[in-house]
Order: sequence, then structure tokens, then C-alpha cells
Amino acid sequence: MDMKDAKFLICDDSILARKNLSALLRSFGYENIIEVSNGQDAVNVYMHEHPTVALLDIVMPVKDGITATKEIMAYDPKAKIIIVSSVGTQTNLREAIKAGAKDFIQKPIDQTLLEQVLEHVMG
Repeated sequence: MDMKDAKFLICDDSILARKNLSALLRSFGYENIIEVSNGQDAVNVYMHEHPTVALLDIVMPVKDGITATKEIMAYDPKAKIIIVSSVGTQTNLREAIKAGAKDFIQKPIDQTLLEQVLEHVMG
């Protein structure tokens, strides 16, 4: 897939976290980035925009990232979801993978790790 064709959905209730992740994606050459602040918006936007990759936080208002992941996977079993969260417990990791997430990145985000995870998930 050409970089200019990739579309990303970033979902985090922290505007700073969204902006940081968006800046990292842009530094990799990606430009088509949609930002939302809660899990319900992530589900709604996913269904309309069909992003290449969705990057979801876990702890958010309205709907958490695990529930949003389950709903997105029910809608699109081929969805590529990466959980990006500071609550990186083994329980959260297991729940995210069980819900259908392809990978899990701990905050603060390591640029090299993000690049490797994206290559793996999008590969």
C-alpha cells in the first residue's frame, strides 16, 4: 500500500496524546489522519471512513477502547486495530488481543516501536 493511500484513525481522550501520535504518523510520511476523543466516535467514524489502521486508547469516556475494538471487529473482522495505552497491564493486553487488536503499544510511545508495529500490522 502506498503511504498516501493509508488512512489512520486515532482515538484518545487526551488531545495531547492525539497530537503526538498524529505528529509521529506524519513524520513517517502518512497524511490521512482522523482524530476522535472517545470509543463511540471511533466506532462511528470507523464505519464511515474504513481506515487502514485504528489506534485506540483503552481508558476513555463514553466507550472504552476494548469495547470499541469488539464493536469494530464485529463490523469488520479484518480491521487492523492497535491499542495505544498507558495502562499496559497483562490483563489489558490479553483483553485487547482477545477483542481483536493486532498489537499493543505502551505510552509514552517509542517512535521506532510504533514504526515496527505499523510495518507488521500493515504488511
